[in-house]
Formats: sequence, structure tokens, C-alpha cells
Amino acid sequence: MAGKRPKQFLQLAGAPIILHTLKAFERCDVIHEIIVVMTADETDGFLSFAKEHDLSKVAKVVPGGATRAESVLNGLLAVDAKTVDIVAVHDAVRPFVSPDEIARTVAAAEVHDAAILVSTPVDTMKLVRDGVVIKTLDRTSLRHALTPQCFRYDLLRRAYAAVDPSDPALTDESSLVERLGVTIAAVEGSQRNIKITRPEDLDIGEAILKSVAGGQ
Repeated sequence: MAGKRPKQFLQLAGAPIILHTLKAFERCDVIHEIIVVMTADETDGFLSFAKEHDLSKVAKVVPGGATRAESVLNGLLAVDAKTVDIVAVHDAVRPFVSPDEIARTVAAAEVHDAAILVSTPVDTMKLVRDGVVIKTLDRTSLRHALTPQCFRYDLLRRAYAAVDPSDPALTDESSLVERLGVTIAAVEGSQRNIKITRPEDLDIGEAILKSVAGGQ
């Protein structure tokens, strides 16, 4: 995004993206505690920021690592193993997840031990290699992997113990748990649960917020 700060602090409708995201988890009844993982130079003062915006469930802020997997592991190590059952991992730059989607994914993990939020692609999907279309894929069996991704705490700890968290190829938690041979439930979510990655995604996000506010 070519910004000076991590993209979760970019403004969306007058508020940092991360604030929109955390409010969804704050409003979700099945979420009891939130641990925020961010770059070390952003951790100072974040608990005060959370208190200022009535984010009462934000309990800890911990520094992340050099990779996504390292960051998630740092957050996982900050969890009190004696009091937690299900852990929900979510991208800070997915501000449009709903409390209902969070709750349904947690509920599925309680039944199946592991569950992720997904959405169904609407476009025709092609397998491309070296700039050439290899074949058309059957999109009825394909899903976009979203977050949150929810797991029993012990299962996720076991998945992380089996990999090198410094590997940048580990782009989501589901792929780690899949390696253990565990069945992961897929929970259908909304396509508006986008990950804000590119500058144009901010414009899309503004449109989504206006649509929600207008009840459309």
C-alpha cells in the first residue's frame, strides 16, 4: 500500500481499518478475549487506544514476527491455555466480517475441532502456468479461504510444533492443520469479507460501509 504505517492503520470511513475489525469481534457474544498482534513499534499505547474506543475484550497486545506464522504463534503463546478452548485467528485488514460469521465459525470448530470461513467464487476459474491457461477448474468445489479460522487451542499448538514458522509460504493456519490429517469444516461466509490489500480496496471498502449503513 506504500504507506509509512502498517495498512491496518489506514483510514476507512474516518477510522483505522483495525478499529472496524475489532468492533466486529467486540460485538460477537462467543468471543471473550482478544489478543492483538502487530509490529513491535505499534504496540505502545494500543491498549489505551482500545479502551478509548470501548474495546473491552482486548486483553493483550503482543509484537509480531517476520512472517505471518511467527506472528500468529506469538499470539498463540500469549493465550492462557487453562482458560481457552477455541482460538479464532483473523486478519486485521478484513474489517467486514460479521459477528454472525464469527460465531458460526467458532460453533463449527466446537463440533469439528477445526473450521474456516469461506466464500464461493463467482468467476470462472482457470489453472494458469507460465502465462498459459492449462485448464478450466470446476468452481463448484472451489472456495476462497477467508478468516476467521478457528481451531481448538491444543490442535493449533500441535500444528505449529510441526512446522518452521519462519517459512513465508505458510499463509494460513488451515494449511498447517491440514498437514496433521485433521478434517476442517468449511463455513460459508460473505464475499464482502474482503482483505484490504491494494489501494483500490479502500474504495471498495468505503462502498461496502455505505451499503451497510444504508441497509442495502
